[in-house]
Amino acid sequence: AAASAAAAAAAGGCLGLRLLSPALGQAALLAGAAATAASLAAVGMPHRASVRARAAPPCEGEEATDPTLWVQTNVDMSEGKKAFMKAASKAVAACLGKPESYVAICVQDKQDIIWGGSDDPCALCKVVSLGGINLKNNKALTQEVSKLLADFKVPQNRIYVNFFDLEGQNIGYNGATFAG
Repeated sequence: AAASAAAAAAAGGCLGLRLLSPALGQAALLAGAAATAASLAAVGMPHRASVRARAAPPCEGEEATDPTLWVQTNVDMSEGKKAFMKAASKAVAACLGKPESYVAICVQDKQDIIWGGSDDPCALCKVVSLGGINLKNNKALTQEVSKLLADFKVPQNRIYVNFFDLEGQNIGYNGATFAG
């Protein structure tokens, strides 16, 4: 599972584990360890996933990172979804200063989302990264994501982007964690 999660993350794919929620399943698989479920719980996300971690040599290389962007929206992105994902991958890499080869993007469109009592177009986004999370980068990425979502008629005042800076021990990749 860790190898397929790493391959999907490197390809910028979206994993489809169905647990309490699709996004939680993707987070658990991409992280590859129960520590991430605990980290997500600490920021208010429920968890009910159990993932077995395999012993493996620690990850090598300073360039190893894990920026992931999740976007949930109530609009139908249709044929524009794949182009959005590719553009978002480039935006995450550029704004966070990370190699695009490690960026993962997951988009769930046509979701049931109410904002302020209205089902007008809106989006809820989460960015998880090992470093690179700071005011300057967060503002830049929020602007880029907002521009990309404007193509789908989602107004900037109906987009939340939450940022989470995880420690290396809480991100699994390639059969280990970034802490070793």
